[in-house]
Amino acid sequence: MKYRTLDSYLKEQFGCKVYKLSLSTGCTCPTRDGTKGTGGCSFCSQGGSGDFAAQCAPVSIQIEEAKKRVDQKFPRSVPAEHRKYIAYFQSYTNTYLGGGMTAEKLRGMFLEAISRTDIAALSVATRPDCLPPEILKLLSQLNGIKPVWVELGLQTVHQKSAEKTGRAFSLAEFEDAYRRLKSAGIEIIVHIILGLPGETKSDMKETVRYLSRLEPPPDGVKMQLLHVLEGTRLAQEYREKPFRLFEMEEYCEFVAECLKLLPPGTVIHRLTGDGPKRILIAPLWSADKKRVMNALRKAIEKS
Repeated sequence: MKYRTLDSYLKEQFGCKVYKLSLSTGCTCPTRDGTKGTGGCSFCSQGGSGDFAAQCAPVSIQIEEAKKRVDQKFPRSVPAEHRKYIAYFQSYTNTYLGGGMTAEKLRGMFLEAISRTDIAALSVATRPDCLPPEILKLLSQLNGIKPVWVELGLQTVHQKSAEKTGRAFSLAEFEDAYRRLKSAGIEIIVHIILGLPGETKSDMKETVRYLSRLEPPPDGVKMQLLHVLEGTRLAQEYREKPFRLFEMEEYCEFVAECLKLLPPGTVIHRLTGDGPKRILIAPLWSADKKRVMNALRKAIEKS
């Protein structure tokens, strides 16, 4: 089967190969600072799902450090001055106005990123309950300068699973944020997790079908294999009472099934995701990215 890949979409939009630079605003999260909980969601590592992000230095320094990590991926024929990137503010909740963070501070950081000629777009990872009017106004203004994507964590539509993870926002809050972002003309990429404890494949497909019914449909979707990472509440639960995780071939076949449920125009930004090897507890097969991607390709071609 065919689906819309991120690589092809980026070439359509920007006319060249584009790589993401994982950055940090220094924001925390309402599930970490005591507002809605402490310790974060059960699956979230100490890096706040941004384990590959640059440390929270000034934005331009973060960008230069991140470029060093991705520049080896460019063909040698592409000179440094022609290389384009997406400034991806990944760690924690990058629109959360807690812990001394303000909309003006975020404005300065985001502007510092998109004012650079090597930055083609801005991508901001956040939660649906952390998009107050002043933040939405800011994102809308920035979107008038360069494309802005909001990466919105949903993970699951099932309330029981959401409560287990400590997600601490409702489906109604997600839908409200989704509607307001769409009204502001901002591109939305929705994150979901496949393999949450207690969820059946039917449950997971229900989450995927929910995305296909959103109107208008999401611009992009990230499907994340559940990783059990050291230092998370999920790791403690797994050690105390191990729960079933996907096997590699099973996961690849299931992803192929999920792709068939999504609208053909939706860009697939992720099929599995990376768990840092130094803190990955399970599934260990996911650490061999090349092997996993080859297996995914075969499963999708066969479906």
